[in-house]
Amino acid sequence: MARLKDKVCIITGATSGIGKRTAEVFAAEGAKLVIAGRREGEGLAVAKAIGAACDFVKTDVTIEAQVVALIDFALKKHGRVDCLFNNAGGPAPVGGIETIPVEGFDQAMATLLRSVMLGMKHVAPIMLNQRSGSIINNGSVAALRTGLSSSMVYSAAKAAVVHLTRCVAMQLGEGNVRVNSISPGGIATGIFGKALGLPLEKAEQSADAVRAGLAKMQPIPRAGETDDIAMAAVFLASDESGFINGHDLVVDGGVVGGRQWTPHQEALRGMKRAFGIDG
Repeated sequence: MARLKDKVCIITGATSGIGKRTAEVFAAEGAKLVIAGRREGEGLAVAKAIGAACDFVKTDVTIEAQVVALIDFALKKHGRVDCLFNNAGGPAPVGGIETIPVEGFDQAMATLLRSVMLGMKHVAPIMLNQRSGSIINNGSVAALRTGLSSSMVYSAAKAAVVHLTRCVAMQLGEGNVRVNSISPGGIATGIFGKALGLPLEKAEQSADAVRAGLAKMQPIPRAGETDDIAMAAVFLASDESGFINGHDLVVDGGVVGGRQWTPHQEALRGMKRAFGIDG
């Protein structure tokens, strides 16, 4: 398998969860990787496990100078950048609008939205000069429907990511650079534990605990897995998606499709009973 053979790919937020698994899958598909994250020990371990094709650069993607350094590293080492996966993220304040702390709001927007803007800002000139490239931004079904995140701030930030993706796609597409987003549904990772305030180590171990609940969210009767997002990212990074631009690829087992069939039928039967209708 070599769908990404010799493509130079940067993945942010690659120390765990979706980013880590995507790095592993990209490497298996032949990519040359530069992965980023704030946790140096974990990042170096991921890079070591993947092998010589992968480098780790410690990066806080909310800080412009560090994003510049990350992209410069990839360019200096490999001479080009074929794909940027803006995957880094994190939890946002929960509760009603009247409880949202301004500093928490600003930090969440920096992590979830500013980081995406910065990645696109600094990789765009390289890709435009190459006349090729694929930028992938990590969105969320919470961007598309209310009530699918524990945080309305998270939902708002991801909605902005999805729309910013479309806006930038219209510009960069003229230079043969594609910009798309992936909106995951309920993926079994530590993000749920983080969102609810678990310490980092315990949150990373919480994925198994949420699988049973996630399996009930959508018609496909299982939780989403990191492989589901990683394989979608492979497609968008590869030449197979060469005519796809400005698209939000929803990978959710059907969450945003509407009301599930069985509960709907049960409700209809209840209505018939209320009306005294047989059958």
